[in-house]
Amino acid sequence: MGSQGFSSFSRRSFFKFSAAAAAFQLVNEPVLAAAMRKPYSADGVFIDSNENPLGPCTAAREAISAIIPQGGRYSNNLTDDLLHSYAEAEGLHPDYVRVFAGSTPGLHFGVIAFTSPQRSYVTADPGYEAGMVAAERAGARVVKVPLTKTYAHDVKAMLAAAPEAGLFYICTPNNPTGTLTPHPDVEYLVENKPKGSIVMVDEAYIHFCDAPSTIDLAKAGKDVIVLRTFSKLYGMAGLRCGVAIARPDLLEKISEHAGWNFMPITAVVAANASLKDPSVVAERKRINATIRQETFEWLDRNGYSYIPSESNCFLLDTKRPGKEVIDAMAAQKVYVGRIWPVLPTYVRITVGTHEEMEQFQTAWQKVMRGTTAFFMPLAVPIQRPRRKGMPLPS
Repeated sequence: MGSQGFSSFSRRSFFKFSAAAAAFQLVNEPVLAAAMRKPYSADGVFIDSNENPLGPCTAAREAISAIIPQGGRYSNNLTDDLLHSYAEAEGLHPDYVRVFAGSTPGLHFGVIAFTSPQRSYVTADPGYEAGMVAAERAGARVVKVPLTKTYAHDVKAMLAAAPEAGLFYICTPNNPTGTLTPHPDVEYLVENKPKGSIVMVDEAYIHFCDAPSTIDLAKAGKDVIVLRTFSKLYGMAGLRCGVAIARPDLLEKISEHAGWNFMPITAVVAANASLKDPSVVAERKRINATIRQETFEWLDRNGYSYIPSESNCFLLDTKRPGKEVIDAMAAQKVYVGRIWPVLPTYVRITVGTHEEMEQFQTAWQKVMRGTTAFFMPLAVPIQRPRRKGMPLPS
């Protein structure tokens, strides 16, 4: 595929993109976190946006520094370099890969392309909200299906809930639970879905675990779109770089809505350098897993309930309205993630550095014990602590 900034782009698709851009504002993780984090603070412990506190790896930082003098140029050739590097790394034909500014554009424009007032958007509950926002703006029915008792996507229930679906969205590891949906379950969904519908698998957090990817389904020419990003494990959330992987005809439908797709010159060189660093994935996965496990062990010792995760985030039970705890933690300058309506007493915690998680633990104890000046214990019924692995509350 030639330079993706200009290939398969026409006057008609330009106007189509302009109309879509006017109607569909992209909503992503920082937007959702900022909506909860009010007023905004420039200092504190930020474990609310699933960012990687390590930032870009050394090779990526060096690539950024080296490219700065060329910052006055567009990045078409560099984007093509990244596209081919990614395709080679995953054993794909380059036509099966498209580069975006993060994984969010692929998600949004994919939802717009494959859902409509007649074709529903099906997702998990709790699940990542960005696709729901895009579906609502496309006039599509949003169908939210509860997770299973093991916190996986309930693919059979998803199929039953929307026989007219246009797009099934699977995030694995899931955001916000950090839990996995087995590969055979995704295969079942792909083989039994309605004709003409698409299965979109968001693998933004796949590098934090050992689960198999679903890229093999895209390689096999199935009706599958896989999303990947450099925002999470690679620590490039602020640089914005991701890819969509699918058959060329599916990518073309997304591209009709995406229009011109000029990438930040710093992002593409940083992503390319990160791909070529043989140690970055294993090392960062180890760091995250170590700190996550230490945090879980501290929570266990202190009797706090949580949903076990294989990602860089997890849901923690507050035993009271989560918004009250979020505000109380913010008063300690520790910013934790938002709540999901289906689980109003759970807040999402991003795994930070050792130091950040120690500050989190100190603030959490103060809030939970009601020893902060800000926090007023609520008169709520006493609940028995939920053990790890128990089903979601009904």
